[in-house]
Amino acid sequence: MRFGSLPVFVLTPALLLSSPCLAAKTYPVAEKEVLELSKQAIALRSVKGEGNKTPEVAQLFREALIKGGWDPKAIEIVPFQDTAYLIATWPGSDPSLAPVVVSAHMDVVEAKPEDWERDPFTPVVENGYLYGRGASDTKFDAVLAMEAMMELRRQGFQPKRSLVIAYSGDEETTMDTSKLIAERLKNAKIVINVDGASGTLSEETGKPLYWSWQGGEKTYIDYKIEITNPGGHSSMPRPDNAIVQMSQVLDRIGHYNFKPELNDITRAYWTEAAKLEPDAELAAAMKAFAANPEDPAALKVLRANPAMVGRIATTCVPTMISGGHAQNALPQSVTANINCRIFPGHSREEIMAELEKVAAEPAAQFSDVTGDDSVMAPASPMDPEFVAAVSKAVKAAWGPVPIIPMQASGASDSMWYRALGVPSYGASATMIKESEDFAHGLNEREPLLNIRPGITYYLSLYKDLSAK
Repeated sequence: MRFGSLPVFVLTPALLLSSPCLAAKTYPVAEKEVLELSKQAIALRSVKGEGNKTPEVAQLFREALIKGGWDPKAIEIVPFQDTAYLIATWPGSDPSLAPVVVSAHMDVVEAKPEDWERDPFTPVVENGYLYGRGASDTKFDAVLAMEAMMELRRQGFQPKRSLVIAYSGDEETTMDTSKLIAERLKNAKIVINVDGASGTLSEETGKPLYWSWQGGEKTYIDYKIEITNPGGHSSMPRPDNAIVQMSQVLDRIGHYNFKPELNDITRAYWTEAAKLEPDAELAAAMKAFAANPEDPAALKVLRANPAMVGRIATTCVPTMISGGHAQNALPQSVTANINCRIFPGHSREEIMAELEKVAAEPAAQFSDVTGDDSVMAPASPMDPEFVAAVSKAVKAAWGPVPIIPMQASGASDSMWYRALGVPSYGASATMIKESEDFAHGLNEREPLLNIRPGITYYLSLYKDLSAK
């Protein structure tokens, strides 16, 4: 689908003024094009497999960038299997300086039209929201970041460092293009990953509660456990029944707590988030954990909270089990999958060895079945220059909003950059209520009140990060 082929939706004053904290400056061209291009991107079903239209999304973005002043020779669309990735460079005045990279992905997870209230690949604007698969993860954010760069160019700005748009094509699945891009851009000074909302709006008032930047991620790893024995007739039970042995192993692992720990980012998170937590008991536990991660009272409270337990330490949980071959036979083989989210700083071999010790079952054979879809990556540093730049940008866009560093329990393209020693930070411009975040779910949507302050945010951030 070509740029400009969908109907243009006009951002009315009423819609724009619904923003809870709106930047005073307006950007008529950019504001209009953010919504127009987002709708066109959503209409392209960029899902892995037959009919994948990710390459068409890349072409759509290429045409928009050329229209915005980019030299066609500075834009690459690189095909890879059924997808593609895009790298577009705005050359800086000093080519000796390492570039600033803006990262996002163009693919989306599958969505079945029969499950949705609206067709997931027919963009709909309704009551101040843009509906469709990719609205919040992450086509809107990718377009907003790109259009803001076009606006900066429209204003006559010349970056000292090159600004590079780097959008992957399979972040939701194999991340092959994510790895390829990171390898190509491993000379970058910094990566700004705009994948998903960074700000949270109040459920009651719709006003900004806080904004967070993500400086680290836990590593996704799957381990397979297998227990085998000769089996036999069920009328002659054996003491080493594979199902019984596996159940005991899984019970031990399920009740095991890895050592709680902190790094600079999570310590700052617990300290700052405690100030905003309305539940007094939880706030006290967060504060105490930041001071002493071994505090037993704090750990009891935090481990009982599903939203907090993954932020304390490495977590490993049984997710699949299979075994036995007949109702009247002793099992000859039982397998189970253990899914782990590993705290930065630990290797997959180290965690598997710890699980083997916890299992305490010589017959249990462990193996790492993750493959190449994940990589161990350290947390990015608490870079004062980055923190100052995003703090200034958030204030310009949304006003004096509390800013909290965080470490994600999931994974994104950032891990491939971090694994190569490139600092990468999740730092998108958008704000959303927690109850309205339907990324990967049904009826995904994005509040359009993000457009104007989002442009303000990126203009400030790009200027500061590329100036020196």
